[in-house]
Amino acid sequence: MKVIYGITKIRKFAKPVVALGVFDGVHLGHRRILKVVADKAKRIKGTSIAVTFWPHPQKEKSIYSLEHRLRLISEVGIDTCIVIGFNKRFSQIPAEDFIRDILVNKIGAQYIYVGRNFRFGKQARGDFKTLNRLSHIYNFKLKLFDIIKINNQPISSTYIRRLITRGKLNAAGKLLSRPVSVLGTVIRGTSLASRLGFPTANIDPHHEVLLPSGIYAVSVIFNHKNFQGVCYIGSKPTLKRQIEKHIEVYIFNFRKNIYGKYLEVQFIKKIRNERKFRSPESLIKQVKKDISAVKRLFSLHF
Repeated sequence: MKVIYGITKIRKFAKPVVALGVFDGVHLGHRRILKVVADKAKRIKGTSIAVTFWPHPQKEKSIYSLEHRLRLISEVGIDTCIVIGFNKRFSQIPAEDFIRDILVNKIGAQYIYVGRNFRFGKQARGDFKTLNRLSHIYNFKLKLFDIIKINNQPISSTYIRRLITRGKLNAAGKLLSRPVSVLGTVIRGTSLASRLGFPTANIDPHHEVLLPSGIYAVSVIFNHKNFQGVCYIGSKPTLKRQIEKHIEVYIFNFRKNIYGKYLEVQFIKKIRNERKFRSPESLIKQVKKDISAVKRLFSLHF
């Protein structure tokens, strides 16, 4: 998938079919829109395009970082993703100007597909009624998608964020259509885990919504390969100096220097809550129990 950052670099495309939205989380509802756009573009021998925004227009914490979101959009089969920087200047563009100047004149959109609850333009005044009216003026075909519901609960990024921060792994995973996960860069830590006998990868999570503190069984994706492991999220209460929420993962049967590399950590099940230990020895004893519990989980169910 080709990624274009900013509106100044946009050029007209062949028969553009455009999916318009923030697509935070790329959840079931988003995937449906993106898949229909990709399929339509293939049928008409056109270009499937996702137009998205960064940072989040509503200043929400992102379910996925931009890099993570782009990876997932690419997996659906979109040809090009245009990332529009959402800043104060852009936020002042009226809804009709955005559609006319960017989607129609710059991209040349022939089809625009969007969720029915999407808002855009200055003060978020643009909605599906605006798009419907403009489709007749600027001669593009419009397809609106209703909100998907599961068990009478509308699927939305706001609801999924709430599930993740409350630790509802299974519920959030169903709405995302994939395990709750974090994409991050491996950074250098204190090396304490290595000295204790359990070398871990410390993760900078790219500003994503995080699960509650605790120990989790995880799948780790590195270079398109899957590994199993144990992930810790917390503030290291056993240390004398507490820190902000921290993520590190112990990957089974893995011995590579991966500083600066991307890892995706997929959370499978919470093993226990975070707690403080009296000594490094008691911590080591518990870590061994955690590793055994996770290995047993994977051997029985995966």
